[in-house]
Amino acid sequence: MTVTHENDPAALRTAMVDSLREQGLLSSEPVAAALSAVPRHVFAPHEKDLTRVYDTDATLEAVLFADGTESSVVSAPHIQAIMLEMAGVEPGMSVLEIGSGGYNAALIAEIVGPGGRVTTVDIDPGVVQRAKDCLARAGYERVSVVQADAEHGVAEHAPYDRIVVTVGAWDIPGSWLEQLTDSGRIVVPLRFAGITRLIAFGRTGQNLTASSYRLGAFVPMQGDGAVSEELVRVTEDIGLRLESQQKHDFDVALLREALHTPAVELWAGTAFDMPDELALFQLTTGGSGMVMMHAAQKAVDDGVVDPAVRHGIPALVRGGSFAYRIKRANDTFTSGYEAGVRAHGPDAETVGRQLLTLIQDWGTDHLRRGAANIVYYPTGSDISDLTGWRSTKRHGTLAISWS
Repeated sequence: MTVTHENDPAALRTAMVDSLREQGLLSSEPVAAALSAVPRHVFAPHEKDLTRVYDTDATLEAVLFADGTESSVVSAPHIQAIMLEMAGVEPGMSVLEIGSGGYNAALIAEIVGPGGRVTTVDIDPGVVQRAKDCLARAGYERVSVVQADAEHGVAEHAPYDRIVVTVGAWDIPGSWLEQLTDSGRIVVPLRFAGITRLIAFGRTGQNLTASSYRLGAFVPMQGDGAVSEELVRVTEDIGLRLESQQKHDFDVALLREALHTPAVELWAGTAFDMPDELALFQLTTGGSGMVMMHAAQKAVDDGVVDPAVRHGIPALVRGGSFAYRIKRANDTFTSGYEAGVRAHGPDAETVGRQLLTLIQDWGTDHLRRGAANIVYYPTGSDISDLTGWRSTKRHGTLAISWS
């Protein structure tokens, strides 16, 4: 067989790394070297298309978990590159990976080198056996693969310089902090306010302070750390997502009626840019009526809601009225779009202007990456002087403020 770019794994790995660099997602040489070295195709034995295996956006190897949910056990390379860059793994470190597919553990093993140690843990026995088999075939037998509920960490191999969490966690259990070194770092897709943000936390005394955060979505944790969110259905195709402990008194009948009233549209005169940052700002400064609204494609096709709602968007709900963010083309702004608001209901004008003011405040004072200050306070911390938004979780309190 003639060896071509399409069937040569080494050439495809080089192309993958080049693409990640071009996208601005990869700057660390150790991470680049690991991505260039680890044979990703070995961890996707059922995928015959090598170009897909090394596609920077492709997730691979769907599995059916014990709870009936389905997900991938090999995340997209761009997500893994981002997480490893955020983690700042160095040679000789001891690293715990929570959520095991094998491939990411092999990348970490490449970075820490023979003087380091990698432990990867998963609750699902099928995933664990699969990770063991793939790691052995790829030559990474030195990685310790453990079947356990990761809510409790893996104490026998602690302490860890880094903990890299590859499942959506609603909280940061005390066991992770206990097993983390004093100068350690946790990278975790943390779920709060109906969204997930991939956050790199470093220790500041007994607390954890975010050094960076990014957009990201992962399958939720199973086991003792599992927490379900609530979806309040306004119609069959439209719902409001809340944290499990979030209180609400939505009048669903009035909101359903409001959907079919003429919309009020207002424009902010500010750029529509960095929607992930703006969403975080809205959810943590908009008060108790700010929730995530989701819609099925049918609601968009029928013209009931703007296409922006298809993948979830913050909405401000006040009584029987609500408002959410939209955009329109406007060459005045470098993004090419202007931010605005669409509102429905008897108080649409009032609620719409409340949300518009929030968007304008963002555009004036916080239109930049990393504007949020995110700190996690374990249970027992003194939080009496905390200001700004907070979420009380099982093992502590997540607090977010804005400079």
